[in-house]
Amino acid sequence: MYLTNEQEAILNGENGPVEERLFRLLVRLGDIYGAEKMIPVGSVQVAGVSFKSIKLPGTEFLEDMAGKGAKVKVLTYLNPAGMDIEDWKEYGFPEEFATNQMRIMDAFRAMGIVVTATCTPYLAGNLPRFREHIAWSESSAVSFSNSVIGARTNREGGPSALAAAICGVTPDYGLHRDENRTPDVVIDIETDLDFSSDFGALGYHVGKLIKNKKPYFKGIRNANTDQLKALGAAMAASGAVALYHAEELTPEAHLMDTSGLETISVSGSDIQETYDKLNTGEEPDIVIFGCPHASLREIASVAEKVEGKTLTKPVWIATSRVMKEAAERMGYREIIEAAGGKIVADTCCVVSPIEDMGYNTTGVNSGKAANYLPGFCKQNVVFTNIDDLIAKQE
Repeated sequence: MYLTNEQEAILNGENGPVEERLFRLLVRLGDIYGAEKMIPVGSVQVAGVSFKSIKLPGTEFLEDMAGKGAKVKVLTYLNPAGMDIEDWKEYGFPEEFATNQMRIMDAFRAMGIVVTATCTPYLAGNLPRFREHIAWSESSAVSFSNSVIGARTNREGGPSALAAAICGVTPDYGLHRDENRTPDVVIDIETDLDFSSDFGALGYHVGKLIKNKKPYFKGIRNANTDQLKALGAAMAASGAVALYHAEELTPEAHLMDTSGLETISVSGSDIQETYDKLNTGEEPDIVIFGCPHASLREIASVAEKVEGKTLTKPVWIATSRVMKEAAERMGYREIIEAAGGKIVADTCCVVSPIEDMGYNTTGVNSGKAANYLPGFCKQNVVFTNIDDLIAKQE
């Protein structure tokens, strides 16, 4: 791999042991994947934030890095934490968990990382431009940035993303390169998709079929960015899909040649079978929207649907701090809380310790959440559309 004089100096320890250690990680990754050089990144998104995920060893590693003066060189955001950083007591998060979670946030803050803990950084002030090279790690954010925005990132691990943030570069391989962004298979949609949960079911089904291939969708008649977010998140969860193209919907689709590719058709029965497969519970103890984190449009939709109603069981909308504050200004939070719901920032159903908070069955409209909750949170799942979920909590 070609390294500049400045990069050679980092490798020789001239910028200190922390940067040398992390740059060596990037060089090893580049060697493994055949990168010829490093490329600058415009922003980074770091995973491995919840105490539930990284425990004490991860916490102590981050504190050690911060204590040695590690500082990021580019705009860097965090993935969701394990709790609402400001209102955790109100929502019943355990105090010992909260204490350890704040140690993690303090370490990241000391490194200059923006502690807006969200899986939708593009909705909270970290919006890359088309074809910009970035180093993001959360699977749904990687899918959205590659596919819907047309930025370029591989699916980074927590350590490699942190290394890119502190060094300001990443190896030039994989989805950073034109030749690796072409589709492998055509997915022909032969049914209507009405709800975000339908897009999540489609994503789960396709991800299971194609694993980590790159699909090109035909037949999606219309989709907003929230629905495309749901599609990509579910494919990333069930099959590790990091990039997709959708005809007339995503920015690089018109550049792609699909002639000669295998075509897989998806029918309404395929979508229904996915719902049936992912449903393992009957009556939810709690309903959680916002996986990935809810946009203001999604929060407004929940507010409209619950206005004037009384929810008999908990309903949470997980979102970023930025969206929570916007929802408060718009009066959506007041409407949702009057019905008995909560807008919860900084965390999500997957990385929060809901299994330790008295919940056994969770209702979701997210294919990603339906995929992860049984294993990560020991939950039975009710996976259906937003209207059905709200009706179940009245």
